[in-house]
Amino acid sequence: MATEIIMPQFGLTMESGTVEKWLKKVGDPVKKGEPLAEVSTDKLTNQVMAEADGVLLDVVAQEGSDVPVKGLLGHIGAAGEKVGPAPAAAPAAKPAAAPAAAPAAAPAAKPAGASSVIVIGGGPGGYVAAIRAAQLGAKVTLVEKEHLGGTCLNIGCIPTKCLLHSAELISDMQEQGKTIGVLADNVRVDFPQVIRHKNDVSKQLTGGVAGLLKANKVAKVDGTAVFTAPKKLQVTKADGSKESMTADAIIVATGSVNSVPPIPGLKENPNCIDSTGALSLEKLPKSMVVIGGGVIGLELACAYAAFGTKITVVEALDHMLPMLDADLTKIGVAHMKKMGMEFNLECPVQSVESSPVGAKVVCKNKAGETVAFEAEKVLVAIGRKANTAMLNLDAAGLKNDRGRILVNDRMETNVAGVYAIGDCVFGHAQLAHTASAMGEVAAENIMGQPAVYDESTNPTCVYIEPEAASVGLTEEQCKAKGIAYEVGKFPMSANGKALILNGGEGLVKVIVGKEYREILGMHIIGPRASDLIAEGAMAIGMEATTEDLLAVIHSHPTVTEAMREATLNAEGRAIHIPPARRH
Repeated sequence: MATEIIMPQFGLTMESGTVEKWLKKVGDPVKKGEPLAEVSTDKLTNQVMAEADGVLLDVVAQEGSDVPVKGLLGHIGAAGEKVGPAPAAAPAAKPAAAPAAAPAAAPAAKPAGASSVIVIGGGPGGYVAAIRAAQLGAKVTLVEKEHLGGTCLNIGCIPTKCLLHSAELISDMQEQGKTIGVLADNVRVDFPQVIRHKNDVSKQLTGGVAGLLKANKVAKVDGTAVFTAPKKLQVTKADGSKESMTADAIIVATGSVNSVPPIPGLKENPNCIDSTGALSLEKLPKSMVVIGGGVIGLELACAYAAFGTKITVVEALDHMLPMLDADLTKIGVAHMKKMGMEFNLECPVQSVESSPVGAKVVCKNKAGETVAFEAEKVLVAIGRKANTAMLNLDAAGLKNDRGRILVNDRMETNVAGVYAIGDCVFGHAQLAHTASAMGEVAAENIMGQPAVYDESTNPTCVYIEPEAASVGLTEEQCKAKGIAYEVGKFPMSANGKALILNGGEGLVKVIVGKEYREILGMHIIGPRASDLIAEGAMAIGMEATTEDLLAVIHSHPTVTEAMREATLNAEGRAIHIPPARRH
C-alpha cells in the first residue's frame, strides 16, 4: 500500500510551508531517510525525508505550492502501484486562508501614498524595502537579476562570517585548547567542507527571503532593469523577453560591486581574485598577498591565516582600518601579527607579474625601493563601487557622483517618485544594515509615513580576530568638530568572561561629552564586540548620559560588564582597575 508523503511541522508555530524544489522525480527509487523535497517556512529551508523505501509514485504538491502542516505532498510505493485520488477534504485544511482574507481592513489602514512600487535589486536593502512597502498596502514588484539576498547573503557578509567561524574554531583548538584542557590530535582544515558549509548557510537564508517575499505577496521578476525615461523601466527577463514597467514609485537598490584598480598585469593573471573568488576557492592556497588593508581584505586575511595560509598585506596608506578608532586598530594589528600575517604599509602596488608560484606583486616601499611579494593567490580588496552602470541613470535624469546616486535623508532622488538606498547611494556607509534601514525609510515615505534616515546610531563591525565594532564619534572626529569630550577605557584583561573566552585580549572605549556627560561614541575590540555594540548604538540613539548607562545593572559574568566599567572609568570611579589606570 502506498505511503503518503505529508508536510511535517518543522517548528511549533509553523502552519504551512512552500514546496521550493522536488529532489526526486516521479518514478525515481527512494530509500527511507532520503531527502525528497525542499520546503521553506519563514526564514528557514528544510528537507522532507522519505519515511519508506520504494519509488516516488506521484507529486501532489507542485513546486511553488503552499501546503498546510500534515497536507499531502505525494506518495511512495511499489513500482507500478496505482494511487487513488487525494481526499476531497485536503484542500480545506489550509489554515491561513481565513486570517489572510482580511482585505476589507487594508484600505482603511493604508496611509495616503503610492499604490504600486517597483524595487530594483533583491539585496538586504531591496527585499526589506519591498516587504515594508507591502506591509503598508502597496502592490510591490521586485526585479532581481541574479540572487535574492544580494552580495550580503551570497558573496559577502554571510559567506565571509561562515569562513571566519570555521577559522575561529580551529584557532581556538590550536591556540587555546591546551591551556583550557581540551586536547585534540590531528586538528586540520577540510577546506572543501568549509566551502560547502558556507554554501548551505547562504542557500538556507536566500530560500528564506524568497519565502518572506511570497508571504508578503511581493511579485518577483527575474531580470535586469534599465531606465528608458524618468520613472520608466525596461526589464529584460531571464528568458530574453522584454517588458516595459512603471509604478507610482521606484526604489533603486542595486548595491555595489568590487572595484578593480588599473594595475598593469592584474586582469591578465588568473591567480588574482576578488572577494567573490576568495569565497569559492576549491583548494586552500599555501600563500596569499592581500592588496588593501580595509575591512574586506583583513577579514578574509584573518580567515585564511587561521587556516594556515601565509598572508602578506600591502597597503598604499600609512595605516589600516581607517573607520576604526586608533586604539582598536592597534590591538587588532598586534593580534594579526601574532597570527603570522606580514604588513607592508606605504607600499603602493606598481604591477602584477606572472610567477611559477602563482603571481608576483611588485610594489614601491616607503624608501622608494622596488620590492616584490610572490604568492599562489592575490586577493584584490581595495573597496567597492556603486553598481549602477547598467541602469542608464542619464535616461532617468538621476543626479549622481560617478555612479553613486544622490539622495536626501528621506532617500528621495532629484526625480519625484524615484528613491535610492544602500551601497548605490552617495555619502553613506556601504553596509547591509544601513541598506535595510534606508529601505524601511524609503518605503515608509512612499506610503505616506514620514521617516528620515539617521546614521548617528549606525554601528561598524569588523570581523577580524578579535572582533572590533564602533558606533558614534571617535576622538579624532570630536577634535575635528571642536567637541569637548572625555574618555573612559576598560581592558578586557580585567573582565572575567573575556579572560575565559580569549584570554582577555581587547578593550572597551567610551567617548563622553564633557559638559552634559552624554555618550558620544563607543568602541570595542574583543569577544562578542559585534553583538555588544548595540548597547552603544541604543545609548546614542536615546541621548543617554553616563548616569543612564551606569544605572543599568549588567549581568555577571558577561563581557557587557566591561561597557559599564569603561563608563565608570570616564567618571573616574571604575571598580575593577587600579586608580592609576583611570583616564
